[in-house]
Amino acid sequence: MEFEVSYTLDDEQQFWDELEDIVSVQCQSHELIDNALRSYLAFTTNYKKEYIQTDYDIARCSYRLLASALFAANKDYVRRQLVYSLLQEDSPDTLHLIAAFLLCDGRQNEGTFEMMNEEGAFPRLLELIQGRKDDDAGLHRMLLMLLYEMSRIQRLRIEDLILIEDEFITFLFQIIEDLAGDVNDPYHYPVISVLLILNEQYMVCAHDPSPGQSLLPTIPLTNKVIKIIATHGPVYKSFGQNIILLLNRESETSLQLLILKLLYLLFTSPPTYEYFYTNDLHVLLDIILRNLLDLPPSSSALRHTYLRVLYPFLAHTQLKNPPHYKREDVLRLLSVMAGNSMGHFGAVDETTKRLVRRCAKVSWLNEESSDSDGDKRSSTKHKQKLLSVSMPSAMESSLSVVEVAAQKSKPGVKTPSREKDWVATLGDELHTTSLGQGNSPFEVEGEA
Repeated sequence: MEFEVSYTLDDEQQFWDELEDIVSVQCQSHELIDNALRSYLAFTTNYKKEYIQTDYDIARCSYRLLASALFAANKDYVRRQLVYSLLQEDSPDTLHLIAAFLLCDGRQNEGTFEMMNEEGAFPRLLELIQGRKDDDAGLHRMLLMLLYEMSRIQRLRIEDLILIEDEFITFLFQIIEDLAGDVNDPYHYPVISVLLILNEQYMVCAHDPSPGQSLLPTIPLTNKVIKIIATHGPVYKSFGQNIILLLNRESETSLQLLILKLLYLLFTSPPTYEYFYTNDLHVLLDIILRNLLDLPPSSSALRHTYLRVLYPFLAHTQLKNPPHYKREDVLRLLSVMAGNSMGHFGAVDETTKRLVRRCAKVSWLNEESSDSDGDKRSSTKHKQKLLSVSMPSAMESSLSVVEVAAQKSKPGVKTPSREKDWVATLGDELHTTSLGQGNSPFEVEGEA
């Protein structure tokens, strides 16, 4: 950045006052706008170590520019110039300020992320993320978040996805592994989010051609996320544990869908059937059963996706091996979801019936268990109810992967919960249908 600005500041308040003056200038030409933007970047960069020491301070600088007269009068031009700066700038401090602005602006205006994609920002972000980890931890997290947000609202071009090397995906997995001892480390969420969104991009590219792409790629594009798990899964177990933890805590629908899409591919790809530890699978089953029971009737698309994941999860992983974990609970839930118990889900749509019946066909759910006579009678009753549902062949689900790939939700939308209604209306009947004796159906075993 070749633009010198000389200031003598006495305190932090003077810094913010000077910044306000810089972004409040009236510009009548592109040259004057360029000069103002150079002043903004030079000034903030020069005093970054002194007055801009936290993420809050960096965001505050970005919002000063976003709220300024300079930006209000020249939005598209300012955005494009800062995108160009991202593509060309080398100074870590300046890149941090540029990335922060684009992230703040893009979250309010998706057109900024679309502009970044059009101008070729994706390859640049790959380069910066892999090459700048040691420059500044805050910058690295910012670049990861920018890549994630840019990729979650639009399709990436095939020619951009081709640029992703195995080494880049391995690099991200290794970051998670290195931080395995601290799940609250700020790196966890951005890195995991990038891996999830890249998996979705691969999945959509393979199974859901864009309007301008009449045919699927003649040479299949390798999903590098699944490839690395398939070839090096035992080395990168922390990622799997983290996505289970994230699914347990996450209320945003779009992120739940990202996790479910990855789980679907893991449970339908033979090399990754047993990626997770068995104990982790038990926790994941508890979470899926709880979330399915908690979804209101309006969340049919998310329910269908959970059920599409549940079938290969039950059929292909270590859950198929005895002793069969939560077998009776699974049968109870499937019976409820088929519309056979207390009208919990109201009218059941045909897709839900078909997917429930498909799950009920899993062989170990139909095996005779060594449970008590009472449990055996309960199991038989639930299976008979499931078998009584009239529908076409439940095993015909060749389009499941396409349906899973196509599911989308607007970022920021929270998944509605029916927990309060369920507890209030069922009262004492809860004990006869809960997913675990004496426990609320909304608790994962081991959690309060």
